[in-house]
Amino acid sequence: MSIRQAWDLGVPVGVLLPFPGSLRDRQVHVLERRVFERTAGGVSCSLQGLCDKRNRVGGLTCFLQALGDEKEQKVVSEGGETMEGLDSEGNTLSTREVMWETYTGDEKSREEWYTKGVDYWSAVEASVDGVLGGYGSISGRDIMDSSKFLTDCLKTLKPDWPESSMVALDCGAGVGRVTKNFLMHYFNEVDLVEPVQQLIEVAQRDLQLDFDSLGTKMRKVNFFNCPLQEYVPPPERYDIIWIQWCIGHLTDVDLIQFFNRAKLGLKPGGFIILKENIAKSGFVLDKVDFSVTRSDPYFRDLFQQGGVYVYQHRKQTAFPRELFEVHMYCLTTEFKKCKSKSKSKSKSKKGKRGNRPGIIK
Repeated sequence: MSIRQAWDLGVPVGVLLPFPGSLRDRQVHVLERRVFERTAGGVSCSLQGLCDKRNRVGGLTCFLQALGDEKEQKVVSEGGETMEGLDSEGNTLSTREVMWETYTGDEKSREEWYTKGVDYWSAVEASVDGVLGGYGSISGRDIMDSSKFLTDCLKTLKPDWPESSMVALDCGAGVGRVTKNFLMHYFNEVDLVEPVQQLIEVAQRDLQLDFDSLGTKMRKVNFFNCPLQEYVPPPERYDIIWIQWCIGHLTDVDLIQFFNRAKLGLKPGGFIILKENIAKSGFVLDKVDFSVTRSDPYFRDLFQQGGVYVYQHRKQTAFPRELFEVHMYCLTTEFKKCKSKSKSKSKSKKGKRGNRPGIIK
């Protein structure tokens, strides 16, 4: 979609673009505020003039999502989707294959993709507020919903979990926020994997605790300064693999390969939980931190290719409306039926919010 087409849609181009997820909790990117003039008609466009109109689709921070809403996903004859996407400058990307070929088509460009992502996060303040892009206040609600989701999954997939000794893997662990505030209450041992050295150093410092005095299950933590695309889980080590706000940095190929390695790293009956930002359609490429926000259909296609099955799926609640929706997926290595919630309850929520991303990171 061109800038002219964006204008015709009434979209304020370049204003607080919503960016996709990154190695961990999100960072806000604020691009230059611009005012575009439609010289042919002699009409000028001010940010305030478009504010009310764009607020109906999520506010001025919804530029890329608004563009996505105007597009219909194309379905190819084989039944799969040909997903159109956008980059963080508003340019259309015809397919995800074109995107990956453009940015990671050879080994050199693939290495640059990952290096630039790590470089970006190396410059971020090594704190909860830093890795959450100034949205440190959402951490409590994030932990609350994550805890409930994990508990519900454990009750059906590992009913003896309160008495058992369990080990978890925290992927893209950052400063250890998820482990410290959440996983340590469920697991006896947690491995943290994080590619940014300064972040994992903070996690290591904060998690060198007197476990006996905490009253939690956790008794040991291990730290690995390693990119997720290179991490090889030990065979049958983990009960749970927790992946949150980091998978957007992996290419499709590396994501599928990681799922294949992760499956081997799970104990019998173990499962994966993926919690991530979700684009309403197609995908959004962030050319600043080198990550991609995928849609739900995009993820489900990758799950299928990676040989994992969606056992439960739930949306994060009570996040600021200007952010992307965040979804939680419980993934198993074998197909298992899960009782879904009542239709009446799901219907009552349908259409209440939709995916209205903004300054998500």
